[in-house]
Amino acid sequence: MRSLRHAYLIDVEGVTEIWLVRHADVYDGLEGVPDPPLSRLGVDQAARLARRLQQLEIRAVYSSPHQRALQTAEALSDRIAIEPRLAEARARYAAGKVQIQESPRAVIQRMQEAVDLAVAAHSGGRVVMVTHGIAILNYLCDVLQLAPGTLRLFPDFTSISVVRVKGDRRMAGSMCDIAHLEPVP
Repeated sequence: MRSLRHAYLIDVEGVTEIWLVRHADVYDGLEGVPDPPLSRLGVDQAARLARRLQQLEIRAVYSSPHQRALQTAEALSDRIAIEPRLAEARARYAAGKVQIQESPRAVIQRMQEAVDLAVAAHSGGRVVMVTHGIAILNYLCDVLQLAPGTLRLFPDFTSISVVRVKGDRRMAGSMCDIAHLEPVP
């Protein structure tokens, strides 16, 4: 069983865990607002995420430059590295629909670059990267060797997707985990 766990980079020395976190909830009806803040619900979600992660050793927190990602990251740490490559895919809103204007390949490329830099800087540690849904889905498609757009998951607000990295190997761990948002009895 040990070799199977090692094949998936579980409990392997020198593995870097990248925790991709989607930002918390933003206010509805803000299609015309280019950089919306967190909603009241989003502030609560970010606090719940912070409580979940507070006992873990986290070497670094990176954030997209967008306000919603920064506010989510600020709940986790007072030391945040802003990483422009973690930004959401360029898009525009027309007739109530999102039109993506950046190719999946371009999104994957910049996400790979951001992850590679974080791995180089924090090898063997755990790194949290607060980013956006489309960026996460495209990156996970690449890790899973799927065509972009074929992964049918919804990365809910503050969901956590873990990717383990060692050398040129990348393995997906949990995906879109929101256990911290479950009601507490």
